[in-house]
Amino acid sequence: MAFFTQPQLEAIAEALGDTMNGLTGSEIGHLLASAKIADTDPALKKSHRLYNAFAHDQNTRKDRTHVMAFIRKAMKPERFVRDPERFEPMRAHLNRALSFAALAVDATGSLDSSEKATTLGEAARRAQELRADLVSRGVHADVLRFCRQELLADNYFHAVLEAVKSVADKIRTRTGLTDDGQGLADQAFGGSPPMLAINALRTESEKSEQKGFLNLVKGTFGMFRNTTAHAARIHWHMSKEDAEDLFSVVSLIHRRIDTAVMPPRI
Repeated sequence: MAFFTQPQLEAIAEALGDTMNGLTGSEIGHLLASAKIADTDPALKKSHRLYNAFAHDQNTRKDRTHVMAFIRKAMKPERFVRDPERFEPMRAHLNRALSFAALAVDATGSLDSSEKATTLGEAARRAQELRADLVSRGVHADVLRFCRQELLADNYFHAVLEAVKSVADKIRTRTGLTDDGQGLADQAFGGSPPMLAINALRTESEKSEQKGFLNLVKGTFGMFRNTTAHAARIHWHMSKEDAEDLFSVVSLIHRRIDTAVMPPRI
């Protein structure tokens, strides 16, 4: 069994014990006990407390199994139901540390193998290159917001997933609906008349275009939102080229929603 190196353990402990978005002291105590790791120095600051506990456990057991169990337990999404805004910043910070051990926590909270990082600048360069390529394509500004370093720390999939979530947010903002995913798309773009129309809906060709757009939105939601919602483990290594193409699709959807109108209901 591979070991975490001292710098890796320090980085992991720092991410999990981050003052702003990390675990609280009581959470650390509970999770250490749950992972059967001795809380060797409970009076220390959070990151030092975690590092000492992790290092002692790994040195004693001669493996990293229980440290990995702690990470899995700490990053279960259901733990963040009351304060979901903590999850993504914590996951991004943790994945930057885990990337040097060729590991990553995905959006479902699963801990899986990942491409190993060798320099701190890799994620930053990845974000800059992707953003430059998308700007040259004329991608919608609302999509460019998701080409951030922290979203690309593990792979391109998460950045595209977050961009797809922004489509649902925009639909809800335009319509006042509260649903999500394919149901939201049906309510917004289906029906006669739909809540949002991307054209005048006067001809059969325009009505077909509306139906096609509805299917495009539903297919995009099905490809990303439903996958992560229902699969126990998601580990999708997406290439930069695929990410760019998918961002372009999301950009098209954003532009059509921006110009859509709400037909009068009789």
